[in-house]
Amino acid sequence: MYIDLQDLFWLALISFLCLHWWKAQKVKEIAFKHTVRHCKEMDLQLLDGSIGLRALWLKRGNDGRLHFWRSYVFEFTATGDDRYKGQVVMLGHKVTDIHLDPHRI
Repeated sequence: MYIDLQDLFWLALISFLCLHWWKAQKVKEIAFKHTVRHCKEMDLQLLDGSIGLRALWLKRGNDGRLHFWRSYVFEFTATGDDRYKGQVVMLGHKVTDIHLDPHRI
């Protein structure tokens, strides 16, 4: 059995994509935990129990290296009547900002 260079390329590409997806899920989990904690601190309810990826870019961090910059969106409520949007910004594995739309208390 022979392995062609093309087969090796496809195997490496699939492996890279699986590794990237696995690491992206870990970053999403970190963002979700920070979102849940922030909502509890602000006495808000996170709706749907999830966050969704809104944007993905490459950006330099304070260390001068390139990191993935990700923006996740979520919905929350303060009174139970209205839905508001929030945003979690990640640079690499670190939360850089959590933004909440103006809402009723």
